[in-house]
Amino acid sequence: MKKNESTLSGLLASDFNKTVDGKEVTLCVLKNNNGCELAVTNYGATIVSLMVPDKNGAMTDVVTGYRTLEDYFTSERSYLGAVCGRYGNRIAKGRFELDGVVFDKLVINNGPNHLHGGAKGFDSVVWNIKQEDDQTVILSYISTDGDEGYPGTLHVALSYHLSNNNTLRINYIAETDKPTVLNLTNHSYFNLSGVGDPSIDDHIVTINADHYLPTDAVTIPFGPSAEVENTPMDFRTPHAIGERINDSFEQLIFGGGYDHTFIIINNKPNELGFAGRCESPKTGIVMDIFTTEPGLQLYTGNWLTGDYPGKLGHRYPRRSALCFETQHFPDSPNKPEYPTTVLRPGEQFISTTEYKFSTK
Repeated sequence: MKKNESTLSGLLASDFNKTVDGKEVTLCVLKNNNGCELAVTNYGATIVSLMVPDKNGAMTDVVTGYRTLEDYFTSERSYLGAVCGRYGNRIAKGRFELDGVVFDKLVINNGPNHLHGGAKGFDSVVWNIKQEDDQTVILSYISTDGDEGYPGTLHVALSYHLSNNNTLRINYIAETDKPTVLNLTNHSYFNLSGVGDPSIDDHIVTINADHYLPTDAVTIPFGPSAEVENTPMDFRTPHAIGERINDSFEQLIFGGGYDHTFIIINNKPNELGFAGRCESPKTGIVMDIFTTEPGLQLYTGNWLTGDYPGKLGHRYPRRSALCFETQHFPDSPNKPEYPTTVLRPGEQFISTTEYKFSTK
């Protein structure tokens, strides 16, 4: 975008054209044939806005974000729209063992645990960026050996593609020169009623999962999965988020709401499987989620505060947006019974997620 140009969502390119850590930050805009628009900055490989049509054809911004690059530095750190890595979600006590070697220098930044890659994870670095065409952008980053306590130099690339059937497709690929652990996810906060709507309690959610991972009070999974049946965690049939979120159920009390990994039924590596659906009764916007990942983390914005202004002056109070983070499981490096997150030299980490938008 040219510096004086604005996006359909009201962002100015000039508010993102800065230099950070000696690298140029920019704002790229993708558009499909239906008028949908995706705005992405290479700071944190962050999705800043996503415009899709509602049931009346009005373009609606369904992703929370901030108006300027500086706002991402000074606001509460909630990973809005960013890619989390090297390890999305938590690793207990910032340590793990790999091939008999203990790595215990991971940054502790979430109570007693390591979260989303540490103090300066992939959400806080400047990626290389190249816009391939009107609908595709490629981002890449090299994480050096020892970065935030992780072994190996990691080369990672991802693409965002906005298709003509109103699908946002995210592809990841990564390679390492030493054995390491890796779990990448995008941390977009969605409000399908439009950014600025104060609550997602009315959003109707379906999740393709018979089991979920119960956690302790600091959000680390116990280990074994639990059945969702006869609990507020059962989204096999559609339920409104607000319907059971305040139940006196220990897992909801621990998380202040939903902040749990659901184990997707019959998901196979390298094959896109249906993970879930979310819809807004206000706008009629429906989002279907497909992924090659084994887990879907549902997070209902329990720790958003609304203290900082976002796009167009909107604020994001508690439970004003929700996340569907496709990923491997939290603390997998310390739980050998979970699907492995180990990446070795000569292997490729490959992952794909799609968010498909329609109306009802």
